[in-house]
Amino acid sequence: MIAPPLPPSSGDVTTIASLVDLAQAAGTSVSTASRALSGHSSVNEKTRLRIQKLADAHGFQPNRLARNLRLQRTQSIGLVLPLGHEAGQHLSDPFFLSLLGHLADGLTERGYDLVLSRVIPHDGTWLDRLVDSGRIDGLILIGQSDQSAVIDKVAARYAPIVVWGARLPGQRYLTVGSDNRLGGARAAEHLIAIGRRRLLYLGNASAPEFAERLAGFQDAVSRAGPGVAAAALDLHMTPDAAHLAIAKYLTGHPAPDAIFAASDVVAMSALRALRERGLSVPQDVAVVGYDDVTLAAHTAPALTTIRQDLVVGAKALIEILFRRIAGEPAQSLQLDPQLIVRGSSVA
Repeated sequence: MIAPPLPPSSGDVTTIASLVDLAQAAGTSVSTASRALSGHSSVNEKTRLRIQKLADAHGFQPNRLARNLRLQRTQSIGLVLPLGHEAGQHLSDPFFLSLLGHLADGLTERGYDLVLSRVIPHDGTWLDRLVDSGRIDGLILIGQSDQSAVIDKVAARYAPIVVWGARLPGQRYLTVGSDNRLGGARAAEHLIAIGRRRLLYLGNASAPEFAERLAGFQDAVSRAGPGVAAAALDLHMTPDAAHLAIAKYLTGHPAPDAIFAASDVVAMSALRALRERGLSVPQDVAVVGYDDVTLAAHTAPALTTIRQDLVVGAKALIEILFRRIAGEPAQSLQLDPQLIVRGSSVA
């Protein structure tokens, strides 16, 4: 039963030593004050911020350990990068670092810690071990990798899990991510619109996000008619591996006049390989990436790319996760990918 709100204090509060004091100062119930400090989604943002600022102003910190033991909570969220498809990828990847920063900020504001893991799956139980470890209250996965079946199995019994990645038919888990197929189509349509006719896709199609980007790219090429041809180069998407694969391709094949890379990191590797081959961008080869990481605007030339709104995406991941922790319904969210035209693909 929820207690009725306490009346506002009639005078200035000089000491806040308990939740009762805080609730009285804020003019709320004790339960509302407690939920506000824990970032519970049932408290609206304006009220939560008001209570948090009041607590901060008086140096009040609830006994988190005692509260967590009572509620059987760890006050920690797991953030996992599964790498079944790309074991060489590192946490230093600029896309991952950008998303991690936004997630860390949002979770900190809710009073939660982050437990960060980079997982190379060796069997089908790695995710079971994580959710059963007792170390976390919920889990955010950055990408499905090639582990969608494993995630589906765990999501059937463990609700507080949300994935940044592609929305797949019949999946049991919730996702936030861009419409990858639409993003791939927009990249190809742009390249075709500026007169390019020999297109090359670069990416690892074993991960669902990248497979969807390739499918959208191929859709647009098919719609363009017989005058447009396209090829795809499957490669590892770490910078050095991508550069090596692209350089080898350019040695053994006629150069395309346009490249769509499944990530900005791969697109930057393409810029380097093209330059080493004596090809100019965009005069000889136009290049489009995907993600719009911060570095994309600072390459030479600046990189055209498909932007994923990571600010909105991180906020949605956190909101969906906390709804699931609270036992509330939630839905997946698909973001609209935006074409950002820069110097690497001007007509």
